[in-house]
Amino acid sequence: MNGTAPNPEIGHEIATGSILTNYHDLGQGAPVLLLHGSGPGVSAWANWRLTLQSLHGSFRLIAPDLAGFGYTKSPEGLAFTRQVWLDQIIALLDALELERVHVIGNSFGGSMALALAIARPERVERLVLMGSVGVPFTLTDGLDAVWGYQPSIENMRAIMKVFAFDQALIGDALVQLRYEASVRPGIQEAFASMFPAPRQRWVDAMAHGEADIRALPHRTMLIHGRDDQVIPLSTSLTLLDWIDDSQLHIFGRCGHWTQIEHAEAFAGIVSGFLAEQA
Repeated sequence: MNGTAPNPEIGHEIATGSILTNYHDLGQGAPVLLLHGSGPGVSAWANWRLTLQSLHGSFRLIAPDLAGFGYTKSPEGLAFTRQVWLDQIIALLDALELERVHVIGNSFGGSMALALAIARPERVERLVLMGSVGVPFTLTDGLDAVWGYQPSIENMRAIMKVFAFDQALIGDALVQLRYEASVRPGIQEAFASMFPAPRQRWVDAMAHGEADIRALPHRTMLIHGRDDQVIPLSTSLTLLDWIDDSQLHIFGRCGHWTQIEHAEAFAGIVSGFLAEQA
């Protein structure tokens, strides 16, 4: 015993094709897949820790680190593309023998939730898209800064401040933790390879066709921070227009971190939506 606490970001490990996926699997009930965003140093646990704590009493929550993020292990030289991430997600569901799941996607993870719903609609029950990518929009200065991150404490602090409306959330401990996560061996190299400048092309690459989104049959909840500087509110307004069976919840005094800045309210509306009778 060396007295070192276990790292909460490390969960279970499972083979998903050539990728060894680190994932968290908590609770019992209807299965819910949680897909994280694309910030530097992000992991499923960093993104969803409060949601996992709030909802695991009502649902079975599966939160993977997508390839190139967190503690998932990818083959050397893997090109990180929407298809690679989608294949990983489907392989994870297959490996866990989950035929159908609710899906909650945050930002970049929202685009991947849409990708799954479009490619394999029978595998998705209901969708929750929070500050979601996946439709056309003009690259924001905030997202350009996030995807263009170069490791330093100062740069990580600046990016954290872009994410949050409430600047009091950005303490030294959080900045240090996320900075250290961003400089783990291989992590910055993978991150830098995903979204190199010019970055509008990656916004476009993560967008789905209007006809494909309009064809989605799933009940969908959209959630967005009014003051989001990373992904504009217009993306959720577009999705509200394109997805027939959808509803939109907008949080004032909220940036890109609805699940953290308004954790209790977020968990409440998501839980209610997923538990609602059809």
